[in-house]
Amino acid sequence: MTRRELMALIGSASVVRRLQAREAPPPDRVLYFTYAAGYRHEVIPLSQSILTQLGASLGAFDVIATEDVSAFSTENLDRYAAVMFYTTGEIPMSDAQKSALLDFVRSGRGFIGFHSATDTFYAWPDYLDLIGGYFNGHPWHQVVTIKVADAADPLVAFLGDALQLNDEIYQISDFDYRGSRVLLRLDQNSVDLGKSGVQQRFYGWPLAWKRFFGRGRVFYSALGHEASVWQDRRYQRLLANAILWSTRRSD
Repeated sequence: MTRRELMALIGSASVVRRLQAREAPPPDRVLYFTYAAGYRHEVIPLSQSILTQLGASLGAFDVIATEDVSAFSTENLDRYAAVMFYTTGEIPMSDAQKSALLDFVRSGRGFIGFHSATDTFYAWPDYLDLIGGYFNGHPWHQVVTIKVADAADPLVAFLGDALQLNDEIYQISDFDYRGSRVLLRLDQNSVDLGKSGVQQRFYGWPLAWKRFFGRGRVFYSALGHEASVWQDRRYQRLLANAILWSTRRSD
């Protein structure tokens, strides 16, 4: 190769690198809301750390954590690509703040709920329409088998047919099974169905699903009570996939 050809190759490679750097979108801002009007989960600080690390390692999103309900204004939410809830109880949000959240998701942004996000806003029917179901007890806290309900879905395809985790297992009531795509569900053969508090429903025990709210993308995982679940690489990959999907960085 002549010197002229070498310099031309180096020059074109530099142009490609500059173009790639220019085309790479900046990280999305994701709001992580952890207000507890009821039980506060001890794992929340760890979850915040892991979500922050995931976003940094991917270079795809920055996590901004808060417990301040004033974050839910139209002006402030415009800065974010998605909102994540790890919450409980009847959070003291005003009607305007609730409307800002709903409009944010309807407009095409993302909403992600972790574990007790379904143990939230029982007195606000629009929230049920957003998340798709309510917490209805946790009769099992043990190692369980979790079936991959939709192995063709890119969010969970890497998991294979099933996985085992030790966690607090939620039951879901008022589940919008028609409007939700179940990704993970409890293998009922791995638990005692005769245990006190068990509520058997025709849709079983969905543990993760995705759905749409207006033009927005919604993901929920009932898992995540235990620190070991948050530290599990499989769960981290699932959440990374869900966040990228909800923020429209992947389909």
